[in-house]
Amino acid sequence: MLELWRKNARLFLVAALAGFALRLVFVFHFPAVVDDSRLYADIAENWLQHGVYGITNSGEVVPTLSRLPGYPAFLAGVFAIFGWSNFRAVLLIQVLIDLGTCFLIADIARRMICDRAAKAAFVLAALCPFLANYAAAALTETLEIFFSALTLALAVRGIASLRDRASSMRRSVIWLGSGLSAGACILLRPDGGILFAAIGAYLVLSLLRHGLERRSPTLPETKTRSDQQVVAILSAAIFLTVGAFGPLVPWTLRNLRTLRKFQPLAPRYANDSDELVMAGFNRWTKTWIADYTSVQEVYWKVPGDAIDITRLPSRAFDSPQQREETQQLFADYNQDHEMTPELDARFAALAAARIHSAPLRYYLWLPALRIADMWLRPRTEMLPSDPRWWEFDDDAAWLTVSILFGVVNLVYIGMAGLGLLRSHQLFGAGLFILFVLLRSLFLGILENPEPRYTLECYPVIIVAASAFLINKLHSCNPKTE
Repeated sequence: MLELWRKNARLFLVAALAGFALRLVFVFHFPAVVDDSRLYADIAENWLQHGVYGITNSGEVVPTLSRLPGYPAFLAGVFAIFGWSNFRAVLLIQVLIDLGTCFLIADIARRMICDRAAKAAFVLAALCPFLANYAAAALTETLEIFFSALTLALAVRGIASLRDRASSMRRSVIWLGSGLSAGACILLRPDGGILFAAIGAYLVLSLLRHGLERRSPTLPETKTRSDQQVVAILSAAIFLTVGAFGPLVPWTLRNLRTLRKFQPLAPRYANDSDELVMAGFNRWTKTWIADYTSVQEVYWKVPGDAIDITRLPSRAFDSPQQREETQQLFADYNQDHEMTPELDARFAALAAARIHSAPLRYYLWLPALRIADMWLRPRTEMLPSDPRWWEFDDDAAWLTVSILFGVVNLVYIGMAGLGLLRSHQLFGAGLFILFVLLRSLFLGILENPEPRYTLECYPVIIVAASAFLINKLHSCNPKTE
């Protein structure tokens, strides 16, 4: 990769500077320090100042397990050097990390396709407005995407080492590194484990293929090669697993010792043990929610804010009687904006009735709509744009931004889809397809379809789009070293 950079220094320098400038525009004009940012910062500062991984509750520091330690550790490091709650420093460092992601994406494209694809991938990544936008958000996305790209880059090298029969030491180091990068993803957010699952599934499928080759009537030397491949794949899986889950051991032990709870990841709803899990309300939400707009207007408002029944889509009611029941539930909640166990149980009963009357809607159609919304919606959720962009009553400038972001997103995804149509020519493309598929299926079961949850797949999207852009894959020599 260094040789490619030297030969094309001007292209990489110009693209990197353009990408840097784009990210600075977001940092200085649209910095996003949201409630989650402040919660992470509170944990980081308590960790630094009091030695307690906890949140401030009524002036008292209380141990927490609601958030994994990856991002608070990053914030603690930045704050220790640049000062308490210095989010400007956080965002500027994230800009540099995100530019590092661009180089990783280019390296993946070079190894999977060719040098020309690497150059195209770097430009696409550097100028991607969605990666740039989240570099200016004090959230886990930038680090999560970086470590996802690093995990994939090392996994691609690892797959090449299996094919090329590299030394066992070199292969082990590569797979351990890929596992550690996946572990960093998990320490940032629990769903980072999906990338580990995709790589693991790819290795299992490879193992099954070589096992079938071993059983087929072939020459003795072919069987010997298959046996060697099986051993190499098993070794890769072991190092990958140790690397991915080893970093979770200290966190798990801390939770056992401090909170007397076995919790290797953060809880499903990011709650502490003394917080009510609104299981009934969440399940009712999944019987109708299909888009990010409803997340903003209803899901995030509970508890603490009033909710408006007029913001519900028509699919939230199966009958006039059900609408009346829902309206009464909203009225009872809006009295004090608190979700009580009794009220949550009533939402659960309503959810059960709706699921019973239309199971396919709950288990198939709505998850499919949520997946489509997360992939195809204009990615302006961190900007002042109106989330109801399709009503065309937003300020003209921000309406234009929404439409432009939507078009750019469709272009990236469309190019990636066309690139993957020729995936049989892309070295290791099966891993990419597995990752996107598994992550999309997982996201479909969430109550809160947020477009940012698909950004971890954007290294895959950009590499596949670069395959489309170079247009003549047969003229490329895949790089596997």
